Amino acid sequence: MARRIIISACLALLSAPATAQNFQLSFYGGLQTLPHSVVTGNDPAGVGAFNFTAGWEGNSFRAPVYYGLRGTWWQTEEFGLSLDFAHSKAYADDDTLTSTGFPTLEFTDGINVLTVNALRRFPNEDRRWTPYIGGGIGIAVPYVEVQSTGGAPETLEYQFGGIAAQFQGGIEYEINESWSVFGEYMMNYVDLDVDLQGGGTLSTDLITNAFNVGAGFSF
Repeated sequence: MARRIIISACLALLSAPATAQNFQLSFYGGLQTLPHSVVTGNDPAGVGAFNFTAGWEGNSFRAPVYYGLRGTWWQTEEFGLSLDFAHSKAYADDDTLTSTGFPTLEFTDGINVLTVNALRRFPNEDRRWTPYIGGGIGIAVPYVEVQSTGGAPETLEYQFGGIAAQFQGGIEYEINESWSVFGEYMMNYVDLDVDLQGGGTLSTDLITNAFNVGAGFSF
């Protein structure tokens, strides 16, 4: 049901009329990190049941790099809707791999979060500088790379990973009528639940914290 609602919202957003200067296409990158999270599951073809706290690394500048794309429809001077794709990553750190015995535990070809967001910007007398905030919901489609023991089958595939939520806040600087640059903080929360080769499962709550810089083109 949640997936159908999100897909319907995406289609409605994509079909919204875009008149001159109310559509903006943005690209961003930056520094993305993750706090620790509790990882639970069961791998009958490997380690069996597991429950541990994992430390994560984002490795934003290691290929494939962290990046995002955003399309925003500004309905008025203050309110808009956006469709945002963030290619964030999660690598279990060395301490986690050593303590658990997992040879591989990562989502390195992306946690891949797609969200529909409502945005509010705050125009002021200096129109070149405009603060904004936003938030919304969506889905995660991670590339799952997990192996619980050396002899267990390795999971290497894209999956539907669960429901995601996003929050962002930043400030935009208008260079001219078409181009702008921005800096922002963005958080994505993912209720991750994926399948493992051999009939296992893995669940955790991932939170990505990102400090983004980017550029936007309006038309």
